[in-house]
Amino acid sequence: MILHGYWRSGAAYRVRIALALKGIAYEQVTHDLRTDAQASDAYRALNPQGLVPALEADGDVLTQSPAILEWLEERYPSPALLPEAATDRTVVRAMAATVACDIHPLNNLRVVQALQRDFGLDAAAVQAWMARWMGDGFAALEVMIARHGRGFAFGDTPTIADCCLVPQVYSAERFAVDLTPYPQLMAAVDRARALPAFQAAHPDRQPDAG
Repeated sequence: MILHGYWRSGAAYRVRIALALKGIAYEQVTHDLRTDAQASDAYRALNPQGLVPALEADGDVLTQSPAILEWLEERYPSPALLPEAATDRTVVRAMAATVACDIHPLNNLRVVQALQRDFGLDAAAVQAWMARWMGDGFAALEVMIARHGRGFAFGDTPTIADCCLVPQVYSAERFAVDLTPYPQLMAAVDRARALPAFQAAHPDRQPDAG
């Protein structure tokens, strides 16, 4: 199994967490987003969208981190990263989508670069942009975690919601987003980050970090 990613990619970080939680061995191939390595013809032959991550597994190339997380859950069901009840699974997926569909796409590197290059935003304006959209999503997640969390984002074991949330908080901390309004969210994140699987997946511990 080969994971194509980049150490600071939030989407690749999600997949690394899930792989670590499930105890799946894999190799890493890095594509430096700072130099647009992911846009090379060779990588686009694997992933036509030219984004990370991509996962080579079972003779196929899987793309888009939410889809990869779902594939991992189906292919390697233990330990489970989705709860048993259908409604509970939907809540967890909604939490994950709040990050993967609503927060992250507005704050990833290519959007930040476009804001700076095409619209002339300075560093302070970019930081305000990022804080706005992270804040909206975190505020909703704070309520959901208060309702459904019992130590983690949902329930008392890690789920794909935690796989998505922890990388997003990492990004928020990098960009000095105020996280004090979200005590339930941060309690769940801190508990997850204490686990060895989350620690092993941390960007600073990746072979291409730096």
